[in-house]
This record gives sequence, structure tokens and C-alpha cells, in this order.
Amino acid sequence: MEPRRGLNILLIEDDARSAELVRAGLAPEGHAVTIAPDGRTGLLRAGGEEWDVVIVDRMLPGLDGLGLLRMLRGAGIATPVLFLTALGGVDDRVAGLRAGGDDYLVKPFAIAELSARIAALIRRGSTKPAATTIRIADLEIDRLTHRVTRAGRSITLKPREYALLDYLARHAGEVVTRTMLLEDVWGFHFDPQTSVVESHISRLRAKLRTSPEPELIHTIRGAGYRLADET
Repeated sequence: MEPRRGLNILLIEDDARSAELVRAGLAPEGHAVTIAPDGRTGLLRAGGEEWDVVIVDRMLPGLDGLGLLRMLRGAGIATPVLFLTALGGVDDRVAGLRAGGDDYLVKPFAIAELSARIAALIRRGSTKPAATTIRIADLEIDRLTHRVTRAGRSITLKPREYALLDYLARHAGEVVTRTMLLEDVWGFHFDPQTSVVESHISRLRAKLRTSPEPELIHTIRGAGYRLADET
């Protein structure tokens, strides 16, 4: 795996305290966060400079987040954009994504989740073709046939279990949060207040567990899960 590099991030946020919390929270990842305090300043900076990711609040003085993003996309600027906002209704999320947003995270949020979503955006924007076979240690996933083996042993998975494993494998070595799994594996853009993720993780772990091979699905306390060979 290539070493992670720090990203050049533009944060368009009028709440100075929130902006500084994001900047301080992402600094340990090596990311450089530049803050634009209003929509018009953010539009000028987003359109006039090179950024790896732009993070935008929906409610901004001067020019709101939706209008800002529509203008960026209309100008042909394809920089990944993540909405970071207190507007958490389903209609709000849909409006943000239809305006050209790539992801949508609702306040209050955990820095670990924001960092994970940024990593996913960067990975999603990679131009490398998707692998048809993924290998992690002695685990092999054939994404064409959905055949899964570990140490040569065939593993039978139900469709949702396979979708969960496939998502974890495509983000191997990265932390993926419960919310990301709900959105991408189950299609939920809200929290159903059930243990559906935890129960599926538990069943998947049991099916992948062999001895003496090590555990591959790791729980990252307070953040989410990571599929990795950590021996």
C-alpha cells in the first residue's frame, strides 16, 4: 500500500469554532486545511486554486452551499465535495447530492468519521481500474463470481454478507464507519437504530475465522471497522 500523503483541503465554513475544530482534528492526518468564512470567498478559492477535497457547509453567508456547488459544477470543476452541515433530513441530503455533492455528513460528527469519508472520496476518485480479485493475507475475493476463499477453504456468504465484505475489502486498510456501511451496503441515509451492522459484522467474522489464521476484521473503538492483515 502506498504511504498516505497529506491532502490540501478547502473548508468553507462560517462558524469559526467549528472550522478550527475540523482543522485541528485533521492536522494529525497530515492534511492542510484552509478556511473560507463565507460562500463568495469559498467560491473564489474553490474555483481559482487546486484542492484535493472541498468541504462545504450548507448554510453560508453571501452564497449558500447549494448555490456555490452548482456554480462550481457548472464551471466544470470536478473536485470532490463533501457537505458538512446541520441539515440532516433525507430531502436535505438528496438536494446536496443532486447539486453535485459527492458525500454528505451531518453535524454533530466525529472527526474519525470525517477523516474516513475524506479517504473514501480520494479513493473513489482514483483512475486505477477496479480490481476483479482482491487478496488480503490468505483471503481471496473474486468480484466477478462472488467466490470467497480463505486459505483455500471456500466460504459461503449470503448476499448482504458478501456486499459487506466487498465494501470492507475495497477499503482494505482504511477505517470505515457504521454510517458509511449503512449508506453504502444497506442504502440507508438515516440511522435505523438497530444493530444490523454489528450483527452482520459478527456473522462475517465467524465465517472468515479459521485457525491458526489471524482475525482480519478489526473493530476500531469509537471509529468503525477495518479489514486488514495486522500480524
